[in-house]
Amino acid sequence: MAYISQISESDARGPLEHAYELARDRSGGLANIIRIMSHDVETLNASMQFYVKLMKLPNALSSQQKEMLATVVSGANDCYY
Repeated sequence: MAYISQISESDARGPLEHAYELARDRSGGLANIIRIMSHDVETLNASMQFYVKLMKLPNALSSQQKEMLATVVSGANDCYY
């Protein structure tokens, strides 16, 4: 299994600490994808902004359709959702 260096919650400072707080507030926890991007906070924040716009804001798909698509794609990619 590959290993990607991550900055732990206890070691997060400044903008990363804030990004971790926002992620916990949004989902109740800190997803691994957030931790994996911890060394590049600018990319982490841009990725989360894109995710929120795509998955949380109103658009052509309902919330249920968005979640179902995410689940199906994760399954097809043999990835935990």
